[in-house]
Amino acid sequence: MIVAALLPAAIIPASAQKKNAAPDSTKATATTIKEGASLFRGNCSPCHGLSAHGGGRGPDLTSGRWTHGSTDAAIFRTISQGVPGTDMPANGFEDSEIWAIIAYLRSLTPPKQPAIVGDSAKGKKLFEIVGCSSCHMVNGSGGRLGPDLSRVAAARSAAYMIESIREPDKELSNAMLDPNNHYSVPLSYGTVTVVMPDGEKISGVALNEDTFTIQMMTAEQSLRFFQKKDVKDVIHEHKSLMPAYSESALSAAQMQDLVAYLETLRGSVNGEAKEGR
Repeated sequence: MIVAALLPAAIIPASAQKKNAAPDSTKATATTIKEGASLFRGNCSPCHGLSAHGGGRGPDLTSGRWTHGSTDAAIFRTISQGVPGTDMPANGFEDSEIWAIIAYLRSLTPPKQPAIVGDSAKGKKLFEIVGCSSCHMVNGSGGRLGPDLSRVAAARSAAYMIESIREPDKELSNAMLDPNNHYSVPLSYGTVTVVMPDGEKISGVALNEDTFTIQMMTAEQSLRFFQKKDVKDVIHEHKSLMPAYSESALSAAQMQDLVAYLETLRGSVNGEAKEGR
């Protein structure tokens, strides 16, 4: 293996050069795409949605944006090996199955990205004015109550963002779990309320929870830790703490500006924004 790595590419065996290369038989035929769609819906849709438009845990895969590499080989690697530090696991698909899934995803990508209508500079100001920054962090600055939006455009479509702003209760984002805690409870950015023995109610977002304890960020953004044996009740609701922004609160034009700003958030390097890959 070490010797092969040192050889000039011209004399590396063809089989080694073509490892993970898409075979001719899996080019984007209708049969291949249909197979990929079936595999995707059976295995990937719980996180990425039935039509790959993104879900509470996985990003939209139809926008043509690939955070961890946009080439076929990079997508193959992401599916097969997973992405450490994220919810994307390694998968045990056969190579031909992965190529079928890639063919299906490629078939969903629009030939041309729609132009973003709106003024991102105005949108950035709106982000501050309407209070988004009080709950959401961007590149290390902002609140901690809601999901970090530093790379939201790399993971979510514009349509998803608009829906989340207009109807925040419709589909709640999932929070990251500690993979080493086998007693943890699956968490989302829904509302959790701890009822104290004296009837006091403390609401916020659960950060960590298991059979015996719960740690939460309150609506006032203070960290609280409770032993469940010491409280009267713990109530989970499929309801976001984020208010719904109707057109009376945020006009269609303002929404376009805000989404134009969110579309610029694709991650950061040394604190500077960059486009997702």
